[in-house]
Amino acid sequence: MEFDFSLLLLALPLVFLLGWLASRMDLRQLRMENRQAPKAYFKGLNFLLNEQQDQAIDAFIEAVQNDPDTSELHFALGNLFRRRGEYERAVRVHQHLLSRGDLIADDRHRAQHALALDYLKAGLLDRAEDALLKLEGTRFESQARLALLANYERSRDWEHAAGIAQKLEASGQGSFAGRQAHYLCEQAAAEVAAQRIDHAAELLEQAIAKAPQAPRPRLDLAALQRAKGQHDKALATLTEAMQQAPASTPLIAPLLADAAIAAKAVEPSLALLKTRYEQSTCIDVLDAIVTLEAALGDAALTARQWYARHLEKEPSLVAAAKWIAGEKLEHEQFHPQVQRALDHAVKPLTRYRCAACGFEAKRHFWQCPGCQAWDSYPALRVEEL
Repeated sequence: MEFDFSLLLLALPLVFLLGWLASRMDLRQLRMENRQAPKAYFKGLNFLLNEQQDQAIDAFIEAVQNDPDTSELHFALGNLFRRRGEYERAVRVHQHLLSRGDLIADDRHRAQHALALDYLKAGLLDRAEDALLKLEGTRFESQARLALLANYERSRDWEHAAGIAQKLEASGQGSFAGRQAHYLCEQAAAEVAAQRIDHAAELLEQAIAKAPQAPRPRLDLAALQRAKGQHDKALATLTEAMQQAPASTPLIAPLLADAAIAAKAVEPSLALLKTRYEQSTCIDVLDAIVTLEAALGDAALTARQWYARHLEKEPSLVAAAKWIAGEKLEHEQFHPQVQRALDHAVKPLTRYRCAACGFEAKRHFWQCPGCQAWDSYPALRVEEL
């Protein structure tokens, strides 16, 4: 049987018509999907601006389903999950991005950085460290190093923290000498706990060389010297600390007074503290002066005189409570109750307050327990700020 070519000629227009109809249907479907994706995206953006995060997440999920190849939607969704504390979902979104073979290098680095932040927020420090180390040589390198520095500080890995701080300083991110001195002091504290006193002293000497104006290394070194019975050396170290870091005099003064009494060198230290007190009145320096005056003579009389002089200069409730403690009242039988009430009232005024976050503490911290900032606690008490 011979093939009829006339049938083929008749079929060609039909095939063309069917192809045209199919392309129109695909085009219509594509247009519909494209209209739906921006609509869902803008709807999510509107929810986000109105701080309706649950509705924003639903809208972005819808947008991602309509257009799964759009990386920006994935980034927006992952960041929303992280902000809401849904770290596992944020990790899955960013891991999905990293698994895509069509992702450009910059977006891959961006996804790696976002994944590292997910791990940091979730407290998965080991995974965060691995993710951050992969960002060396990318445009996120500086941010990754800062995050690594915070990560190492949080895990108290002071040696690695020092290495990152050196890289940041070398890349022009500012001076990290003060932080490196703190790291050495932290390592020295660990050596003291392990009874390796000599090595601790070496680390503190390195810290002094690294940051000569930092008060902490000399304060810690003086404590080591006092523990070894080297009171003269401790007094010299504290005197040098006061000269190098005059703003820290309120922290140094009590230790200086104790070292001066132990070294039997009260008078020169008393003269130094009186000079500093005249330059800047401070209750801690005043207490140190009273302590040294007590080592020389009539403690009760001298204390009352000094606190009265302080009240003439500063309206201090702390000084008033200390002055009344040594006074005889007209109704002396009520003195204990009055004194107890005053001591209770001044307790909040004798605390230290972080200048970065406002966290208050009974003792001075070199690193704030609240915000983890270094050297954010002034040496002055709350009442004197």
